[in-house]
Amino acid sequence: MYPEERQQAIASLVMAKGRASVTELAQAYDVTTETVRRDLAVLDKAGIVRRVHGGAVPVRALHLVEPGVGERDVTRSEHKDAIAAAAAEFFPLSGASVLLDAGTTTMRIAAHLPTDRELVVVTNSVPIAARLATMPTVSLQLLGGRVRGVTQAAVGEQTLRVLDTIRVDIAFIGTNAISIRHGLSTPDSEEAAVKRAMVRAANYVVVAADSSKVGREDFVSFAPITSVDTLITDPEISAADRVELTDQGLEIICAGDHQ
Repeated sequence: MYPEERQQAIASLVMAKGRASVTELAQAYDVTTETVRRDLAVLDKAGIVRRVHGGAVPVRALHLVEPGVGERDVTRSEHKDAIAAAAAEFFPLSGASVLLDAGTTTMRIAAHLPTDRELVVVTNSVPIAARLATMPTVSLQLLGGRVRGVTQAAVGEQTLRVLDTIRVDIAFIGTNAISIRHGLSTPDSEEAAVKRAMVRAANYVVVAADSSKVGREDFVSFAPITSVDTLITDPEISAADRVELTDQGLEIICAGDHQ
């Protein structure tokens, strides 16, 4: 196979899978990892794929446009349901404090909030607050600020001021993308600032994100991988991604993995 043919095949594979590791590509095309890296450099320069740590993703994987809550809620919903159920195991004992980020997966986590213990719950999500407002075992604090229609989340200086003054036992954080190089990222800078403050405010950080987010990069990074304690995702996460993330000290739970 000529280099140009191999590069075209690599580009097609990356586009189809959403991500491919250097090792995986070397095995697929029976070449050395050095050859694959040279091929990826050519494709990256041509704007066909984007090189990331350990492999490549399609150029379209770098998102600048943010889908709305309705669109995201029906995307990979079965995986999100399983992730939320697994996240429920992390709810602390009575009297503890919980921070729930805005997002479609964290909304599902809120639905699993236990009723057999009293918890302080802080959130910037209008839908989550509406769900929890009538729960007698929840002491709810809704963060103020400007509400972004696309995510129905409070953002801005008012939100950040409160987050800078609190400390919670555990935070459940959503993200649009996860990569070794860019960490956790999201399309909007104000949303990123709030998520960054949430991570700082928590003694323990759980990120709830399906595997389609892994290996992708969004516009604004808000936290490095090393700031996260546990990632709850689905069994479709690739072996290469799993190794890379665990090498950073991250605990990974694959919800719905019964093997």
